[in-house]
Order: sequence, then C-alpha cells, then structure tokens
Amino acid sequence: MNRLLLIILISTTTCAFTVQAQTVSGAEKGSRQGALTHSVAAPNEKKEGDCGCDSKVLPDVLAIINDVRITSKDIDEPIKNSLSSLYQQVIDARKRELYLQINSILLDAEAKKRGISPSKLLEEEVIAKTKEPTDEEAQVFYNQNKDRILGEFKDVKAAIINYLLNQRQSNEAKKLADRLRAASDVKILAADVTPPESEADRARILATVDGKGITSGDVEDALQPLIFSVQEQIYNLRKNELELKINNLLLEQEAQKRKITSRALLETEVTLKIKKVSETDARGFYEQNKDKIGGEYAQLKDQLVQYLQAREQRTAESSFASALRQAASIQVFLPAPEAPVYAIATDDQPSKGDAAAPVTIVEFTDYQCPSCAGTQPIIEQLLKEYANKLRLVMCDFPLAKHQNAFKAAEAAEAAREQGKYWDYIAILFNSQSALGIDKLKEYASKLGLDRQKFDQALDSGKFAEKVRRDLQDGLKIGINSTPTIFVNGKRIQERSYESLKAAVENALKTAAKQ
Repeated sequence: MNRLLLIILISTTTCAFTVQAQTVSGAEKGSRQGALTHSVAAPNEKKEGDCGCDSKVLPDVLAIINDVRITSKDIDEPIKNSLSSLYQQVIDARKRELYLQINSILLDAEAKKRGISPSKLLEEEVIAKTKEPTDEEAQVFYNQNKDRILGEFKDVKAAIINYLLNQRQSNEAKKLADRLRAASDVKILAADVTPPESEADRARILATVDGKGITSGDVEDALQPLIFSVQEQIYNLRKNELELKINNLLLEQEAQKRKITSRALLETEVTLKIKKVSETDARGFYEQNKDKIGGEYAQLKDQLVQYLQAREQRTAESSFASALRQAASIQVFLPAPEAPVYAIATDDQPSKGDAAAPVTIVEFTDYQCPSCAGTQPIIEQLLKEYANKLRLVMCDFPLAKHQNAFKAAEAAEAAREQGKYWDYIAILFNSQSALGIDKLKEYASKLGLDRQKFDQALDSGKFAEKVRRDLQDGLKIGINSTPTIFVNGKRIQERSYESLKAAVENALKTAAKQ
C-alpha cells in the first residue's frame, strides 16, 4: 500500500504508458513488471553539470596504453546518446520529486487532521474508490493493443489487469491530490529544479506548502539512491567502452608489430583456434541444462549449436585479449563512484548484538524470499565471529510478488511483542512454502506464545502500519529487492560470506580511524 504514495506523483505529471513487445509469463497481481512499462521520450542532449550526476571530476586522460593516451572525449563520444538518456532520467526525476514532496506534505497533513495514518487515508480515498478491472475489460485492452503485445491473452491477462488497476488508482490519486492542493496554499518558487551548486545552495527553497519550505537539499537527499544508480550506470558505460578501446588499440599495435592487418591477426589468433561445436556438444549441454531450457532438443538443436559456437568465439577473443594485456603497459584513471552512506532509522527495530557496537548491519528482508533465508546463516556466523563489535538490525520489506510475505512480517512483529522474534523468524525462513495465516498461528503455538494475544494482533493488523513504515523507509533509499544489506549505512551488493566479512572489516577500520 505504501507504494501508492508514488501514484500521486505519477498523477501530477504527464506519464504515458505503452505495451512492450515482449513475452509475459507468470505475471502476478501487484507486480509492475511484465508487459507494461513507461514510455520514454527521446532525451535532449545534456551536459554532465545539468543533472549533477557525476560524483567525481572526470580526468582528461582516462588511460595510457604503451604510451598512447585515451581521453575522456574518446570514450564519451561513442556513448553520448546513452549518457544523455541517463542524464535526462535525473533531470526529469528532480522535477517529479518536488511534486512528490508537495503531495507527501499535503497527504500527511490531511491524515493528521483526520487522525489516521497516510496509508489509511490512501486506502479510503484511493483503494476503496478504485473499481477492479474485469477480464472483459482486459480483453478489450488486449484487442486494441495486440499488435504491440507479444503473447496470447491468457499469458498477459494478469499484467494487463494490473496495468489497468494502476491507471485507475492513478486517476483516483490525482483527484485526491487536486482536492488537497485546492484547499492548501502551495507556491512553486523555482521555474526549473536544478541541482545545488554548493552546500549553501542546498538551503534554496523550491516550493512552500502552507508556509512549510521544500529545499533543494530535501530534493537531493530523496534522489540520492537514483543518482548513485545513474552514477554506477555511467561508470559501467565508460568502463566497457574503455575496455573496448584498450583491446582494439592493443590489437592494432600487435598487428603493426607483426606487419599484418588486424583482421589477419584475429584470423590467426582467434578464428583458426576456435573449437567447432558438434551435435554431441550441443546434446551434452542440453542434458545438463534441460531443467532450465524450455522445449525439446530436436527443436532447439540449431539454436544450441549457435549459442555454444558464439560462446567459443567469446572465450577465444577474451583469451587473446588477456594475453595482449599481460604483455602491455596499461594505466587506467577512470574514477569509480563512491557509494553514499544512508542514515537508516534503527529505533524500534528487532536487533541482535551490542547496541554500542562500532559496526551495524541493517538487513531489509522478506520471510518468503529464498535468498533471505540463505543469507541469514551467513550473518549469524559473522555475529558470532565479531561478538560485541557487530550488531544486526532487521527491517521488513515484503515483496508484492510474495503473497504471504506481508502477513508473515506482521506475525514476526507479533512474536517480537512476546519476546520470541528470532525464534519465530527462524521457523519462517525454514517454512517458506507454508506461510498461510493458519500456519503462522501454528508456529506461534510451537513456541508457546500466548495464542489469544498473538491471534488478535495478527487478525486485527496491529503491526501492519509498522511493516508499511519499514517498506516506505526502504523505498526512500532505493530498495527494490531482498535481501538488501547495509553495513554502517553503505549498501553491500554481494551477499557472500567473504564479501560481507570484507565489508565488516572495512567498516571496523573506518570506525577505528574516526
């Protein structure tokens, strides 16, 4: 339900939708993935400074290869359209964020006036007033757009219904936003929402709502997850292009040394050394992977041979490139973006370990998520190894695609109320295929909990708002999957024991310096 805060944002801006020409399978109600997506207009070319996306100044020279310089212009020119698109994402998001913050203030004020939570207000004014799309309406939509939809109606019906539902919720949300704006004093003070040019500029007021100011800093803080994501994408684009430039340069230099063409060199060192894939190879690959491959071998044989042959080509090219690199002098100066540090509220959250520990792991989890269940023993092992140096804080982030996850999170809170949180979630992680309400109550009995108190909490939704609050906190810092783990506020991408241990060690070193 918390995601409806975003619907109001969508309602205040022009937002076109289109149907992607792609196959949709296994679409679930509540998912925004599948056949439906936003359409994006072709961006205007923007300079880096227009979006405030680049975390570091890009050096003029990004690499020196055997005394040959590769400049930033050499790298950015071939990918300028992709860079421009990424810059435009942030420019557009910055403008939308201002409207989102205006609407959030209005929503909070109205909810406070009525003595209910913002989520409850949205439930009453948006959810309750939205008519569920019928199968017949979904069929009409499909018939009108089937030239742009790949797949039969039965395969995309769920995604279409979800799309139509989101459209209707957006319309109701817009009506609510318009009513709240009409009854309030809203002033937009900035003709264009631009990034702050200095730390002092963060205090610049962009808009006021009943006298309450929204500053440039407020907008930038809210956009921090998106900006870092764009920074990572920009870095990867440049890194890939730089790697390609390095390989091509080394290829040309080696060809000149041998006094042959680059094409002849590739023929000698790559093409002639590629193993020809046989039907036996294709059959063996199919047998090893047939659980993941849909279809019979006879129909897929030619595709498998082509795939395996292309893989052989890539392997040979990579091997040759590695050999050239080992014999070369290579210096690379492309700066990687630095991950932001998020201030995540940990009050009133389940925690384990010394509250004064120098390192805190915050995990956003989903009790129906297999990866979450697999990660938990790793974190528990680290807690034992680091004793009073490490603390674990758990936050709820039940995914929409897991139909029992939200109620399981409520049940975990109900168990925490009786001092059995950690014992209870251990059962949840080990029983992910059986998380219906009857089972959740049965697990409470196994732990000897007061069933009357537990059942009342679960049936009444006593802790639903607490779960929604965790979800909203996660969305604010860009979480879209589970488990998502932060170590002293920095998001950790890899969840292996080695990666998490390295992150803890780095955090300990940083804490020691401070």
